[in-house]
Amino acid sequence: MPADLAVIGLAHLGLPLAQAAVTAGIDTVGYDPDPRPYAELRAGRSPVEGALTASEVRRMLSGGFRPTTDAAELGRVRTAVICSPTPLGPDRAVDLTALGDAARALASRLRPHTTVLLESAVPPGTTETFLRPLLEEGSGLVAGRDFHLACSPGRLDPGNRTRTLANTPKVIGGLTPACTESAAAFYGRLTDKVVRARGLREAEMTKVLETNFRHVNIALVNEMAVLCHDLGVDFWDVIRCAETKPFGFQPFRPGPGVGGHGVPVDPGGPPHGGRTSGSPLRMVSLAQEINDRMPRYVIQRCATLLNEHGKSVRGARVLLLGVTYKPDTADQEAAPAREIATRLMDMGAQIGYHDPHVLDWRVRERPVPRADSLYEAAAAADLTVLLQQHRTYDLQGLAVKAQLLLDTRGATPAGAAHRL
Repeated sequence: MPADLAVIGLAHLGLPLAQAAVTAGIDTVGYDPDPRPYAELRAGRSPVEGALTASEVRRMLSGGFRPTTDAAELGRVRTAVICSPTPLGPDRAVDLTALGDAARALASRLRPHTTVLLESAVPPGTTETFLRPLLEEGSGLVAGRDFHLACSPGRLDPGNRTRTLANTPKVIGGLTPACTESAAAFYGRLTDKVVRARGLREAEMTKVLETNFRHVNIALVNEMAVLCHDLGVDFWDVIRCAETKPFGFQPFRPGPGVGGHGVPVDPGGPPHGGRTSGSPLRMVSLAQEINDRMPRYVIQRCATLLNEHGKSVRGARVLLLGVTYKPDTADQEAAPAREIATRLMDMGAQIGYHDPHVLDWRVRERPVPRADSLYEAAAAADLTVLLQQHRTYDLQGLAVKAQLLLDTRGATPAGAAHRL
């Protein structure tokens, strides 16, 4: 059965896009070569933690959404949006494997006049020098002449019920002006505002700037938090005072590490697929180095606190609170909790956890014991570490019950706990 739209990649980008399209009355098919998302969606469940609720999935299905693993469905749509994951590989270069697979699956079935859009986060130049050749070689069609090609990087904030696709401006850059207008016509059905970039690379670089802005500023406050602790300065009070400035300052807050789907990218690094390498972004590299150090710093603080109270990390009972990368969602993408738990285990600690949004948590493929009663677990633990500030946590009550509490989010009342 033909559809207006194919969403390729049913993960943190693709699922909310498909939901928005179905809500707007667009006949939508969702393609993923992995059979697991298909099975979960057909059963009325979200295949990605924190992306959609079960009730939202059921409404999508009842609204006509059709998940599939059959790539033949891609040959019967007017618009195809590629939302494949593009994680960092072991060498910290963006891994385009899934994007390449999606492009080849679409290319062999691509029809003239189709609009192809890329939402995956990629280094500038990827749409034109990596995606375009795959689509043209596999289809025999020419981008900009036979089909439209544009990039519109995803801007979703998982768990944010206020900022949705509908009220978040969508940046679009096309291979040609006609490609840009075709993309704008599609996204105009989903969002209140469309922002036209000058071209493909400008749209791609917008995502790079937005992601790097977050990581660089978090690195700044992370480094200042460590410095302030060494100097005996309450950095959380410093932030409270600084954020009263009505101009020239935007508050960021330190934490145990930086999680999330957006990864810092240095587009001036090693070239890919013929891209010309520019000057490297030294600040981005340094920010990543600082943020990557934070889980180790948390471990150092844990060991120091235990030692000051006459205990060793080896054999200590440590309770981790909040194992997701952001509050009030089940999304664990790149959350620092797993590295912190791993390092504590290596030092001989007995780890337990509590998270109202995560009922099963595994580290090194082994289940970590989950606390049924939060207060009882905190009272029994030698050290409780707040890694994520879910709104359901009564932090003042928790500070009273816990033997020793390390707050990595600055969420507890002043003097109630040891803060990062």
